[in-house]
Amino acid sequence: MQYVWFIWSLIILALWAIIYLSKKGYRKEMLKMSLITMPFGLTEPLFVPEYWMPPSLFHLAERTGFDIESLIFSFAIGGIGTVLYNLIFKKGYIDMPHTERSHQRHKLHIYILFVPAIVFVIFSLFTTLNHIYCGIIAMFFGGLATLYCRPDLKGKIWVGGILFTILYFIYFGSILPFYPQYVELYWNLDNLTHILVLGIPIEELLFAFTFGMYWSGLYEHLYWRKLIKSKEMSTN
Repeated sequence: MQYVWFIWSLIILALWAIIYLSKKGYRKEMLKMSLITMPFGLTEPLFVPEYWMPPSLFHLAERTGFDIESLIFSFAIGGIGTVLYNLIFKKGYIDMPHTERSHQRHKLHIYILFVPAIVFVIFSLFTTLNHIYCGIIAMFFGGLATLYCRPDLKGKIWVGGILFTILYFIYFGSILPFYPQYVELYWNLDNLTHILVLGIPIEELLFAFTFGMYWSGLYEHLYWRKLIKSKEMSTN
């Protein structure tokens, strides 16, 4: 099982590549957000071995807590999570008019972007929660904060969370028929709820929902973009 995590990360990267190559209109957004997300793979020591301990390339996770696979995984989900809703509902982007940017709710724009990091640090320092729960709570609050600043993204944020959870459920489940004991062997279930959904830890699905919820609206929030129908975009 030494290469399962590596193969798994390549599977999600392959999906990223398929979307990137076949959907030219989303390439810039995907690449930007993937590059922003990729460094979060360096947080893996917070989760190894507290949350899980997967065999990794060159045994890096066991030796250092870091691994190459987490960087690949983070890169891929960053781009996919950003455009998944747009792909399903055929949405595109336009710049937000400056008149809208001056709205009262946008005065907290910069601060709201830091909400997930602040929440994560608070829960990590002042509670004994496993870091996976800190991350889940942080992204949930990040999504709610984005909703305050960008209520026009309400549909994308909630539906984006659901869509990414479905995709992640299929992705995670794809490996279990080949390695049915993988979760039992490498997840630290004694530190978790022990709740499995068809063999998948509930924590993974909560991560997927809150990541999809927060990340689906982050590009628009970060770069002052609005959603429109793709047909409408092509006529402008």
